[in-house]
Amino acid sequence: MLAKFFSPSFISMDLESTDKDELFEEMVEIFVRGGEPLDRAEVLERLLERESKMSTGVISGIAIPHAICSGIEKDMFAVGVSRKGIEYDALDGKPVHIVFMLLFAQGKASDHLEVIRKLSLILDNAEIRKSLLAVEDAHSLFEMICDAEESL
Repeated sequence: MLAKFFSPSFISMDLESTDKDELFEEMVEIFVRGGEPLDRAEVLERLLERESKMSTGVISGIAIPHAICSGIEKDMFAVGVSRKGIEYDALDGKPVHIVFMLLFAQGKASDHLEVIRKLSLILDNAEIRKSLLAVEDAHSLFEMICDAEESL
């Protein structure tokens, strides 16, 4: 299921951001580079609006910022890896190293919840989190996520 929402071209293995605001802009750029038509301002506004309710840095070293946007036609997500860590105001107070940014089209609440549920189940495994950080290239990270989902 997750593979239909992203591909290796929506993965950045070397995020440069040092804080959450920079990160959101850098991650939105991944979608733009991938050819996805979206309104950057609306996406950023929705992400920040969601983030103001509670930090999406909820799993040790991992954040899952997400938003429902009227200006997109299909659900999608991007993955970013930061070796040095990003100041994120995570619930555990620690820097974030892996980011899964999820964008959902309006009216697809069931997909939204199912994608977050599957990612949470995968990322709940400490060995998988450690392995994701050790991966060197986008294709391997993509395959690791797909394999982890199949083993659920």
